[in-house]
Amino acid sequence: MHENYSFAVLTMSDKGSRGEREDTSGQYLQEKLAEEGYRLQSYKVIPDNQQIIIDSLIRLVDDEKIALIVTTGGTGVSPSDITPEAMASVIEREIPGMAEAMRSASLLKTSRAMLSRGKVGIRKESLIINLPGSLKAVKENLAVVLPVIPHALEKIRGGEGDCGVV
Repeated sequence: MHENYSFAVLTMSDKGSRGEREDTSGQYLQEKLAEEGYRLQSYKVIPDNQQIIIDSLIRLVDDEKIALIVTTGGTGVSPSDITPEAMASVIEREIPGMAEAMRSASLLKTSRAMLSRGKVGIRKESLIINLPGSLKAVKENLAVVLPVIPHALEKIRGGEGDCGVV
């Protein structure tokens, strides 16, 4: 169990932020991560606005010191999909392997997965993971990275466990 790690869910959705769409992806993430033993510290639905995304991520890391931040939405190629650009302004180090693993697994299900631009990265001692907006894609992508999150958090926070030992 990972009860020592806090988490936040940040949903990027213009319609969701106006109350015009139910946030099923964000709800699923809250339930699944809590079920895995992580402690929910923050949940918010915000519009697809680059500065709001940047400010929200920085606040979650710098002020609230949340270990794991999982975003949903804004990773595609629509004009309003600017989550990856916001992430690039926030993270200090990228973890491309996690994002590539999610895309690779998704490509086995749909060729449209190659349009996903989500990133995974580190800011200070926090891991930030961008997931797509659809519930189906969130379930599939989270399943890919979920097993490695505890080790990633341990290493990010200075743990000396061996990466080669499973």
